[in-house]
Amino acid sequence: MLFNSFEFLLFFPIVTILFFVIPRKVRYLWLLVASYYFYMCWNVKYVVLLLFSTLITWGLGLILPKISSKSSRKLVMLTGLFTNLAVLFFFKYFNFFYSNLGRVLGKVGITLADSPFDFLLPVGISFYIFQALGYLIDVYREEIQPEKNVLRYALFVSFFPQLVAGPIERSGRLLTQIQRMEEIVVFEGKRIEEGLVLMLWGLFQKMVIADRIAIFVDNIFGNLQGIGTIETVLAAIGFSLQIYCDFAGYSNIAIGAAKVMGFELMENFNTPYFATNIADFWRRWHISLSTWFRDYLYIPLGGNRKGRLRKYLNLMITFLVSGLWHGSNWTYILWGGIHGLYQIVGDFIRPWKEKVYKACKVKTEAESFRLGQILVTFLLTSFAWIFFRSTSLSKAVLYVKRMFTHFNPWVLFDQSLFNWGLDRIEVDVLMPALILLFLVEWIRYRKKETIGQFLVRQNTWFYWGGLILLILSILVFGEYGVLFDSKQFVYFAF
Repeated sequence: MLFNSFEFLLFFPIVTILFFVIPRKVRYLWLLVASYYFYMCWNVKYVVLLLFSTLITWGLGLILPKISSKSSRKLVMLTGLFTNLAVLFFFKYFNFFYSNLGRVLGKVGITLADSPFDFLLPVGISFYIFQALGYLIDVYREEIQPEKNVLRYALFVSFFPQLVAGPIERSGRLLTQIQRMEEIVVFEGKRIEEGLVLMLWGLFQKMVIADRIAIFVDNIFGNLQGIGTIETVLAAIGFSLQIYCDFAGYSNIAIGAAKVMGFELMENFNTPYFATNIADFWRRWHISLSTWFRDYLYIPLGGNRKGRLRKYLNLMITFLVSGLWHGSNWTYILWGGIHGLYQIVGDFIRPWKEKVYKACKVKTEAESFRLGQILVTFLLTSFAWIFFRSTSLSKAVLYVKRMFTHFNPWVLFDQSLFNWGLDRIEVDVLMPALILLFLVEWIRYRKKETIGQFLVRQNTWFYWGGLILLILSILVFGEYGVLFDSKQFVYFAF
């Protein structure tokens, strides 16, 4: 069930209204049933994996406080960790590693049979397994007390707004809210308004911007022999905007839906393309995942506490694993490695940059300097996205090669850019939508407000004008229709 589907348009109001009117003590049961139904709309069989991960981490979480031996506690925690990761490996990575093993063995004359397993990737498996493992590690560290009610814990793992694509919530945040669900003030007008506006904005990002840009991007990446510098640069920038509007759009719908019901999910994006360096970008992009890797991988590896070389090694390991988390393809791993390299180089040359700035009397506090930092960071991230979007390393290399060896500025003037899926009318729709995106991001960057918070405190005419604009834009300019297969949210695949 997609957020931008007619089914969800019926599902969410029914679930919410019943959540508001049923007795407080059984609200969590209703949300649990709704969440499992939501997940089973994709594949009924794979709900077994969700249930398995839930029961394993819940059961081991109950055992941990009863064990006094440090080594035994660690063994219990690692049992839960490796059990869940084994499930994730089998369904997401087995065929990838098996095929690569076959290539390596083929070099020495050993031939492996085709993989005996052929199955669909369970939707959201990386998200809910990481959320469950975060809970187990928190219990092991004694940062939280284990949840004794298995049904409340099951709701924490399966809460439908963020089940299949995050944010990856922490037990100290979402589970605590579930435990106190009876205290939720149901009819809180301002909260509900903010949540609904956030959902509308998420749909606008997805249907008006992301799905429209995707048409151009898909055509460029799918026809590498017929493109040059201009097309590759535009498509790389386009994909940067597409994946942001797609994933941030999903997160906004998830956060808004939860807010309507009285739950506060963590912020997942904070104007990432206004970042002034790559480290800043990762403090703003997919915050729930980047902080998960920081707290449960980078810091346990030693973080920056064991010298510069160890810090750089820990950074590279973390980003390579982050790339692998996104998918079973070398392109994702290389994308993670590029970001790791960005961070290492940026940290290494920082003292020299500061000396150069000082010697050249560069005004680092000036807005022009910040603007330059933002532009450079955006271009670096856009370049890395090429490898993320490409279906193979060879195609990524070919893409970059054509970017730098087939200079064709004339296509900016001969109308040929309109032959890549977006005609002039579609571009005329896209440009105002991107301007609106920039304005909303600027408000978030400068005023630290979401679009929901901003609109709710405006005058009535402005508030309703903004709502009507979003609704009409989605209905009139949204990418859907009889012949249009609305794309899944990109991060559903991870």
